[in-house]
Amino acid sequence: MSNLSEVLQAGEAHGGLLAASRANIEKFLAAGPSAPEEASVRELAADGNWEELNNRFFRTLAFGTGGLRGKTIGAAVTAAEKGTPQALGRPEFPCTGTNAMNYYNISRATQGLVAYVKEWATREKLTHRPKICISYDTRFFSREFADLAAKVITELGCDALVFAEPRPTPELSFAVRQTGAAAGINITASHNPPAYNGYKVYFNDGGQVIDPHATGIIEKVNAVESAHYQPLPVAQQGERSSLGPEMDGAYLDRLERVVLDPAVVAEEKDLKIVYSPLHGVGASIVMPLLERLGFDATAVPEQLVPDSRFPTVKSPNPEYAEALTKAMELADKIGADLVMATDPDDDRMGVAVRGGDGKMELLTGNQIGAMLAFYRASRMFELGILNDANKSRGVIIKTYVTTDLQKEVAGHFGLRCVDTLTGFKYNAAKLRQYEEAIPADLRRDYPHLDEDETRRLRLEHSSFLVMGGEESYGYTLSDFARDKDANAAVAAFAEVVAYARSRGMTAVEYLDDIFATLGVHLERGESLVFEGAEGAATIGKLAASYADNPPAEMDGSRVVKMDNFATDIVHDIEGERIPAEAMIIYTLADGRRCAVRPSGTEPKIKYYIFGVEKPATGRKFTPDETAAARRRVGQSIDRLWDWLHADALRRAAA
Repeated sequence: MSNLSEVLQAGEAHGGLLAASRANIEKFLAAGPSAPEEASVRELAADGNWEELNNRFFRTLAFGTGGLRGKTIGAAVTAAEKGTPQALGRPEFPCTGTNAMNYYNISRATQGLVAYVKEWATREKLTHRPKICISYDTRFFSREFADLAAKVITELGCDALVFAEPRPTPELSFAVRQTGAAAGINITASHNPPAYNGYKVYFNDGGQVIDPHATGIIEKVNAVESAHYQPLPVAQQGERSSLGPEMDGAYLDRLERVVLDPAVVAEEKDLKIVYSPLHGVGASIVMPLLERLGFDATAVPEQLVPDSRFPTVKSPNPEYAEALTKAMELADKIGADLVMATDPDDDRMGVAVRGGDGKMELLTGNQIGAMLAFYRASRMFELGILNDANKSRGVIIKTYVTTDLQKEVAGHFGLRCVDTLTGFKYNAAKLRQYEEAIPADLRRDYPHLDEDETRRLRLEHSSFLVMGGEESYGYTLSDFARDKDANAAVAAFAEVVAYARSRGMTAVEYLDDIFATLGVHLERGESLVFEGAEGAATIGKLAASYADNPPAEMDGSRVVKMDNFATDIVHDIEGERIPAEAMIIYTLADGRRCAVRPSGTEPKIKYYIFGVEKPATGRKFTPDETAAARRRVGQSIDRLWDWLHADALRRAAA
């Protein structure tokens, strides 16, 4: 230890090792790491790999409101981490470091969560031992992290309900509500690169934690200084049990009810669908669901195989065209009209549809969401679910950085549109409020009521979700799962395409008809990536510069409004105050808008650009006018991104 301390001291003295990194390393070593962990630090220090040590130790991985996310495999894998060769080339041990996803941080996070849950259970006067559900995806170390979390949970006095196999994120949300659990943990890094993993926390309403629970859990986690703890006596420990086919069946039963008009689906049984889970968990639910609904669905064979490396794609993110390449190739081969792909944890869905020219066309998350919103709103009126008497209770929930076309849909049908911050935890919070607005005596056992009964209660006594969504390919279609749900989105969007076909339209023509009616709304999302300790500083510098030195104009158009969500007091349409967040939205004199925000889960700063052109009041665009408006709006948002990109590089270099 003394020799290693001297090496670390020399590393700091020569300017390679950050002071914060050295302090965290020495604290980590003093807490009694495992042999591979200590050996990894020694190897990196002996090699003088200060950049890697800084990235691993410049901070303790922050337990934020969404949980944890970080690298589980380092850029430089040590000999101790490699250990005994594992399947798919995985290291035997995860990345050592206070700023990494590993056993150290999984233990700390779970200790803190259990401490909070037990205090909450006492305040709520629970008469039974608190339960915590755990799910996990197909990533490296996901199962091991889930098993460790279950061990900590049971040894510290709560019950652990663990999925027997990898399962989708939204099914975890559903399971928390079905089992009456106090909380849930999902081990996943969603669509991040293979080296990453994460730890998402849910509370008893099935939504990701928000305040006051978020702050309470963070305080408990921050108070835990070591991965080590003293287990309770055996008689006071909790039990571990398994969640299996019975939970899948209950979840599938509810997903079937997402389809509004089964007759439309039955009428278009020849609609061919190609589906890909992108090597993740989606096929476990999507394929049985499509079969139940009667769709002709074919999966991409090589992407059905769970593989933590995601070997057939550059990124397992259905937002990117490349991720759908193999599915579109298969669609061309078998003559399919619809391609859908879900990300590794099955909460996001990407889509490609065949246009009138016979070519596959990718849709953006904003376009998918707008089509779902318009279809579901219009059909709910046609089917008698919504009417003039109850339409004021109908609501579309979207984020501030999601297309305003969804707001136009709401206005067109006399519904309410609620904007939230980015993150489905805010969508879930609204759903919890709507449930709690139902009289207590009528909502007993609400999670176990069927769709017809919950719909009746919401329409008579509260607010009824027509559709919720965000631009980054996340959607929710009901309230039985309180997170974005790619399984529900697959069923609902397949119904949209079937309906368009039944009316002699392609999906692209259906979208153009919405544009012609409500205006051409186009958006562009871009990100600048800055990795590691230096990157985090650059992102912080950029975010501060937009607030301290806002642009007076962009791409030749004057900035007429700046909404700074970090400092301004903002209320949503229902009067609820929006929490402070590092996001700024600029509105330009020509009607374009752009939003800038640092990502909460990735080393990125994100840019959202919006443009719109509407028909004159009381008329629709013709097809030619729609096409021309598409070109003009598309060019205008491309120019705005070029300006923003160049400006961002200047700000970062200043």
